[in-house]
Amino acid sequence: MKKQLLTCLAMGIFLICHAQPNNYVHSAAILQRMQKLNVLGSVLYIAAHPDDENTRLLGYLANERHYRTGYLSLTRGDGGQNLIGDEQGIDLGLIRTQELLAARRVDGAEQFFTSAFDFGYSKSPEEALLIWGKEQILSEMVWVIRQFKPDIIITRFPTTGEGGHGHHTASALLAVEAFDAAADPGRFPEQIKAGLSVWQAKRMLWNTFNFGNTNTQREDQFKLNVGQFNPLMGMSYGEVAAISRSQHKSQGFGVPSQRGTIYEYFSALKGNQPVADIMEDIVTGWQRLGNTNIEKKVASIIDAYKVQSPQSSLAGLAELHRLLSDLPASYWRDRKKQEVEELMVDCSGLFLEAISGKQLQVTGDSMRISLLANNRLGAPVSRLKVEVLGKIWTLESLPANQNKSEQIKLLLPADFSPSQPFWLERGLHNGRFVIDDPALTGMAQTETAMAVFSLNIAGRDIQVKKPVRFKYTDPVKGELIQPVQFVQPLLINVSPSLLIFSDHDTVNTKKIQVSIQAKRGLQGQLKPFLLSDKDDMVMPVIEGGLQSMQQQIVSYDIKKSQLPLNGKQTFRARVTGDAGLKPQYHALRKISYDHIPEIYYHFADQATVLRLDLKISGRRIGYIEGAGDRVPEALEQMGYDVTILKESDISMPSLLQFDALVTGVRAYNVHEWLTVKYDVLMNYVREGGVLLCQYNTNSGIGPLKANIAPYPFQISRNRITDEQAPVKFLKPDHPVLNTPNKINQSDFSGWVQERSVYHAEQADPAYSAIISMNDPGEKEHNGALIVADYGKGRFIYTGLSLFRQLPAAVPGAFRLLANLLAKPNTR
Repeated sequence: MKKQLLTCLAMGIFLICHAQPNNYVHSAAILQRMQKLNVLGSVLYIAAHPDDENTRLLGYLANERHYRTGYLSLTRGDGGQNLIGDEQGIDLGLIRTQELLAARRVDGAEQFFTSAFDFGYSKSPEEALLIWGKEQILSEMVWVIRQFKPDIIITRFPTTGEGGHGHHTASALLAVEAFDAAADPGRFPEQIKAGLSVWQAKRMLWNTFNFGNTNTQREDQFKLNVGQFNPLMGMSYGEVAAISRSQHKSQGFGVPSQRGTIYEYFSALKGNQPVADIMEDIVTGWQRLGNTNIEKKVASIIDAYKVQSPQSSLAGLAELHRLLSDLPASYWRDRKKQEVEELMVDCSGLFLEAISGKQLQVTGDSMRISLLANNRLGAPVSRLKVEVLGKIWTLESLPANQNKSEQIKLLLPADFSPSQPFWLERGLHNGRFVIDDPALTGMAQTETAMAVFSLNIAGRDIQVKKPVRFKYTDPVKGELIQPVQFVQPLLINVSPSLLIFSDHDTVNTKKIQVSIQAKRGLQGQLKPFLLSDKDDMVMPVIEGGLQSMQQQIVSYDIKKSQLPLNGKQTFRARVTGDAGLKPQYHALRKISYDHIPEIYYHFADQATVLRLDLKISGRRIGYIEGAGDRVPEALEQMGYDVTILKESDISMPSLLQFDALVTGVRAYNVHEWLTVKYDVLMNYVREGGVLLCQYNTNSGIGPLKANIAPYPFQISRNRITDEQAPVKFLKPDHPVLNTPNKINQSDFSGWVQERSVYHAEQADPAYSAIISMNDPGEKEHNGALIVADYGKGRFIYTGLSLFRQLPAAVPGAFRLLANLLAKPNTR
């Protein structure tokens, strides 16, 4: 299911490859971080989604100007499209979170989020603010501002709507309000009680743009050249930005490098418009704390820095650490003290790691952790103490370039919390993730297990935290490092995820299977139950427990008569057991791509059962996969025989065995080989076949790579975002609305996220537009479903979001799809 994406990133003289690498730090990077020590300025960039951020500007501010730079994305991008796989919703948000973190590792900025859920394209900020809950998201933005304390806040989008997407405009409206609210002790006073303090940023700027058909840049705006070359990175910021932005692979946002002068433009939203410098009238040196001695000390450390022996800077850094410790505690004192400690570790050449013996560790089971310390440069390091999960290892000294290691074995408590992205702990509610702990506000992710290394470097006590990781060697990719996942003792999967009864077939009973896998040995009885909103159904008991990694499958018969016509019922599973085993409910999902760390999370697996008034005509479907969707599984449950077709399968007369062909979403955006198969596909239609083309894009981000149809039409950006938008039947007598199923308004009830995307427009007269729809306050669009007869067959293009409705078990989507696939001579 997953495409293998290998992304290697060269920055300066070191290499980053994913899965996660060890963070090897070179001398040029150390020097660059030393230069940051004399800069006490910060900038927070705010927008709505992953990939909204301006990576050129972030890279410039973080690495050229040395400001602490952050990006606050209101959402994790859950509602976007996916160019690399079939993940949607929460799964896609997990991918895009990691893509953003990968981008930040390139450009040097920090990453923050709110709890807002990306519910898909919105045409109004009012809708976004209503669904998210304006006050809640505003409070989280204020929390981040009060914690981060930016001198300048920059928005990607304006408050006036030129950003297009309602989420974009909402992010700017919220940012403007948060600018003032963060400075008002009367707004969100509970944050003050929690230890934060009010904060007034100096100014808020809108980073104007020129993309698409919208140019908001003017020469009377403040402009900043961000095209400089950074010798320590070996790149200009246009090159850094290209690598950073190209981490957004799920969105197809790979971009070329830029070199030379690059101007960014700004318009003031709050505070005064800068004239000569973006940090105008803001003190960003140590004068900010009334201490110029620190600045001189930092300058002397930089002047004395030796690229070939960074450890020679330790004495100066240790003295700087002492000077900072003597200053009164403050935001910038604490921040710079932390930066000095990190520099001391890197200048010493220390290698520290905590490696788990297994990637999946089971609660209630034993765990082995290998600790390693190497003083590679023979720096003055002593009194090492490592604490991990309650175990302690100590060393009085670390001789030069010798591996010192310790194997720790421990027993994880049965009530040890399994790993879970913190925003998924409580799940979604009313347009946002429920996050109970205020301390998690704004955070990108958390770690389940940390190893704390306490040690003395050059006379100063330093503490270093390292996440426990799993390390292995791939024969092709080499040494790889992945996160460790703490899992429950039983993993419970329910299948199939979708089960359909048709009132037009004779099948009256179908099975739901529950797979129970033990991740550690469990004794005694295990009692599985199938759960619905109506009842708990007892399944066959598993006697004698299960051994580690043993799997048992139990099944339950579901009868058609249990459901009303057009009814829907959802089933989950629970397993209870002897010996104090807590009830178990969850499966484990793994998402794996080469450009990000592996992602795991627990979820309650479920099967959705539908009873439909569903007829199908024809059985054999050929499916040409696109960027990724779950339509083939739905087709199989409808009763079709589905064959996934590759390039080599597209030939005549072999296609004539199929009653219909379906192209997956964005197929014509990802397969250049469809160009040479155009004539074959058109011949198939001409000879009596049906070709159903699901949506494609046609833009700079997602250009068409092949001809699609027998007659011309254009693909627009028109879409219907209101999933409840009224649907008008323009051709009520057309076969696609009548045969084999009579489509009515109820078939468009219960749709999720949106009606349609990327409509056809400027269609040849040979096409019939079947339906029209409009979002509130907008004109009608009739390009969501167009049909043309061609020879003996039929071509159909649809922007209807069937790829979302089918996995969501929307009844009408199945009935409509069956009509679209019916051959003309059977209608």
